[in-house]
Amino acid sequence: MIAPARIAAYETVLAVAAGRADLPAALAQTRTKLHDERDRALAGEIATGTLRWQGAFDHIIETFAGRAPGRLDPEILVILRIGIFQLLHLDRVPASAVVDDAVELARKAGKKSAAGFVNALLRRVSRERAQLPLPDAPPIDVLSITLSHPRWLAARWLARHGYDAAATWARFDNAPAPLTLRVNTLKTSVDRLRADLAAGGVTTEPARFAQEGLVVTSGNPLLTPLAHTGVFVVQDEASQLVGEYVAAMAGERVLDACASPGGKTTQMAAAMAGNGTIVAADLRGRRIDLLARTVAESGAPNVHLVQANARAAPAFAAVFDAVLVDAPCSGLGTIRRDPDVRWRRSEADLARFAEAQREMLAGLATVVRPGGRIVYSTCSSEPEENEAVVEDFLANHPGFRRETPPRFTGRAGLAALLDRDGALKTLPFRDGLEGFYAAMLVRPT
Repeated sequence: MIAPARIAAYETVLAVAAGRADLPAALAQTRTKLHDERDRALAGEIATGTLRWQGAFDHIIETFAGRAPGRLDPEILVILRIGIFQLLHLDRVPASAVVDDAVELARKAGKKSAAGFVNALLRRVSRERAQLPLPDAPPIDVLSITLSHPRWLAARWLARHGYDAAATWARFDNAPAPLTLRVNTLKTSVDRLRADLAAGGVTTEPARFAQEGLVVTSGNPLLTPLAHTGVFVVQDEASQLVGEYVAAMAGERVLDACASPGGKTTQMAAAMAGNGTIVAADLRGRRIDLLARTVAESGAPNVHLVQANARAAPAFAAVFDAVLVDAPCSGLGTIRRDPDVRWRRSEADLARFAEAQREMLAGLATVVRPGGRIVYSTCSSEPEENEAVVEDFLANHPGFRRETPPRFTGRAGLAALLDRDGALKTLPFRDGLEGFYAAMLVRPT
């Protein structure tokens, strides 16, 4: 009998490979079939790790099989990928069990004729695991094959940052990401939450840069009674820094134009101590529902939800002190947390995202009051979506000027996260954080 976690991992990776869902959505669907938390964790580990190392696995498959992975049936290719991940990265699982389950999966998928092929290839991987055919030169092959990143993206990082930095970045992406929390200061304090989590068997340490950030070092806060009480939000540290960069203050009017799932919305509400007004907008109904749940749990009294398209003509006058445009983007700065992003994006996508981002920024700048600020942010690593969008905006909007929140220039450590123009720019190889970008632009009075 095939282990339930392996069936769930197979179904998850197959859904992602077929383009039917991204990894979080596919995992959420398959995990509903698993009743044991250990099975849910194992299914997630296998699926995530398989997508993380897919480039290296496909090279091994092509070398051993003598044919391109694209020539294999999709089901067999996925079975081989998850089998290789378990053989190479899960030493607590016996190799014989991995191979037997893979063979049975092939039969279960209606590919009985390929069962022998699956058996032979995985047994060879198991035998030769100490000397697998993964290149150690040239640099582009190491980055794209051995370290499993798309060749086009590896080439970009290599050209901009050099091999050592690019390789450090790729290794960062291939390491499991820690669970990071933001303390909701509307309901508790950092010290109090740490103590409450510790009482529930969860240990944490303060985040290096984010003021209200906690990194979980052991235990699972999502399995404690504190979960969904609003005392914390699961939020990446670099994302928290973007929320801080907006510098929302009590009494202000703030628009969060692409607000779901609500981490930055509720972070700004806490920074404002619940005073003032935040309008939180998003387009799709499901995103609004998610946003509403986050806001309700947080207890923020000053957030008003609006369903609106950030690319359409704004329905507001120029009344906002601050506007956050956390624009939809390629997500290439978050590969560590979303490993499938590297395979779902292409270089051609960058221009498409940048066009939409320019439209959003230009349109939403019209609702900033004179002297107010608009913060443009992405979780992309690529300059077309970041610096180029801001430079285009400034060229077409005379009078707008760059500014940096004083707390970033004055607080120890944060100045190192700023680029030469004063924009927030986190670099995984330098900062040990996901790649985020944020620029503040002030409207002339």
